Amino acid sequence: MKIPGMSGFFVAAVSPFTPDNRLNEEALQALMRRCITQGAAGFLIGGSSAECLLLTHEERARSFAAAGALRGQAKLMAGISAFGTDEAIAYARQARDAGFHALISTPPFFYRFGMEQIAAYYRDIRLAVDLPLLIYNFPGNTGVTLDTGHPAIRALLRDGAIAGVKHTSPDLYQLERMRDLNPDLLLYGGYDEVYTGARLLGADGAIGSTFNFSLPLFTRIEAALREKNLGEAQALQARANRIMQALVVCGLFPSIKHILGKQGLAVGACRRPFAPLTPAQRSQVERAVADNL
Repeated sequence: MKIPGMSGFFVAAVSPFTPDNRLNEEALQALMRRCITQGAAGFLIGGSSAECLLLTHEERARSFAAAGALRGQAKLMAGISAFGTDEAIAYARQARDAGFHALISTPPFFYRFGMEQIAAYYRDIRLAVDLPLLIYNFPGNTGVTLDTGHPAIRALLRDGAIAGVKHTSPDLYQLERMRDLNPDLLLYGGYDEVYTGARLLGADGAIGSTFNFSLPLFTRIEAALREKNLGEAQALQARANRIMQALVVCGLFPSIKHILGKQGLAVGACRRPFAPLTPAQRSQVERAVADNL
């Protein structure tokens, strides 16, 4: 059965850094508190938006501990993506000890593992740590196309080993097919720009990068969907997508951090090789947010 309280908006939290490039746990907690007041149901800590592959193992564990202090106020999902199973299990144990409610990982990538090996990766993590585990399906970045027609993946999605999927893909047909395969899966849209479509095709909510600052707009989209006002939902989604278009053109994560800084949250810059925004890019992003948020 679905995990209670795990629907709605999950913020894929950024990793705040101090001016000297150290993890800023206090700023992470301040960001989380603000998002909770804006309607966040929970947080993904240590995901792509957190620059997880640019963090040390110690920093990822520290971010889990910092977020864990707010576990009574929101649901917490730990990003445990790693190149190897043993490292992912180590992250999973640290998240469990910090009081997290669920785990999420991309399929193992780079080495072009087969579907049987990918399924075994998730089963091994689930056997090692007794927390709900989700698949972070992100083919555009991992290069892994999850074959939901393969017997090993179909079994994984149906037999209870996996609690759900974060579907970071514009292929909403695949999301709908996963819902049809197992109605009890927790399904989250992973691309903010297709939130409306994902919800109409059965997503329970979304895990989004722009939610770090855009929750007031997305809560209005959700309200329109609940009222069956599709025209309003489409119009608001278009506003969200104008923001997203500017962010992507200028650099998604540096742009998100720039907007958070303009809003008074000391999240710092992204780590290299991410490049800082140019003055023209800063103006473009600020204008898109001001005009559409």
